[in-house]
Amino acid sequence: MSPPFYSLITGASSGIGECFARQLAARGKNVLLVARSGHKLETLGSELKTKHTILAEPLEIDLSVPGAGGQLARQVNQRGYAIDLLVNNAGFGARGKFWELPFDQQTSLMRLQIEALMELTYHLLPGMIERQNGGIINVSSMTGFQPIPYATAYAATKAFMSSFSMAIREELRPYKVAVVTLCPGGTRTNFVNIGAREGRHKFPGGPQPPEEVVNDALMQLQQGGGLVVPRLVNKASIFAQRFLPRETVARLLARMSKP
Repeated sequence: MSPPFYSLITGASSGIGECFARQLAARGKNVLLVARSGHKLETLGSELKTKHTILAEPLEIDLSVPGAGGQLARQVNQRGYAIDLLVNNAGFGARGKFWELPFDQQTSLMRLQIEALMELTYHLLPGMIERQNGGIINVSSMTGFQPIPYATAYAATKAFMSSFSMAIREELRPYKVAVVTLCPGGTRTNFVNIGAREGRHKFPGGPQPPEEVVNDALMQLQQGGGLVVPRLVNKASIFAQRFLPRETVARLLARMSKP
């Protein structure tokens, strides 16, 4: 008998990650819930199992620790979980002058949003390729389209994530593995540091409900993947920036984002 398929969601204890877990479970998908908050994962998993009659397994791990992404992937493979959807969502923001922020905090940010993403993708892709079926959703951000002063490292990691995601989508096209690059603007979640800043200042219309963001991503996944920028106003903002030099955009954003 073939093992049941699971969707693996990082950062699943709150915000967009929790929303992915809820919407996937409502669609009848089994979920592996990954985050540092073990108690929250246990509570969420129990709720989803009862409500939707699916399998929901909590996996507590800090993906900002060196090598944690590879450790998680090995654990998943050793337990025989078959992953047909990987949602790389875990992240946090660090806002302030680059040289005044704790360096350890910024390296943790890079490990979480770059290294762990690459490790999980690298180790979980072979099964999808072999089956000629699967999907990856990388939760990037509108900040990945331009430099963001006072969120320097955060925006840089999101730029990497978007570039990596769009490139690997083309590599995977012949293998029927869909890749979605999700770039939301301000979203109504607990991500209050950098996220709230985005919502108040750079994205008109106020924060978007995470349910809308997740629904847009899952719809795009069904259509074969691609870039998702929720809301017309966000698309218009990105389009308008094409007509300005990046240095000008960075200077404007510095004035808007200065602590």
